[in-house]
Amino acid sequence: MTVKYFHDTDTALIEFSTRDVVETKEISENIYIDVDASGNLVSMTIEHAEQHTDLPNLSYVPLGYTTRSQVLEKQADIRQ
Repeated sequence: MTVKYFHDTDTALIEFSTRDVVETKEISENIYIDVDASGNLVSMTIEHAEQHTDLPNLSYVPLGYTTRSQVLEKQADIRQ
């Protein structure tokens, strides 16, 4: 997963996968999602991101793992 912020347009892009996008759906006036051919979420765009999110405090918290090594193992599995 990748989070990109474009300061010049105040737009945040959250990419969940690298699958091909076949459709963009408007969720609200400032939020759009991209889905693949199976309807799976590929990415989300948030316009006016500074107004609608708390991007400076973005964090990643993996839940359900008991040790750091389990987190690293899971991340390695995802990358393969």
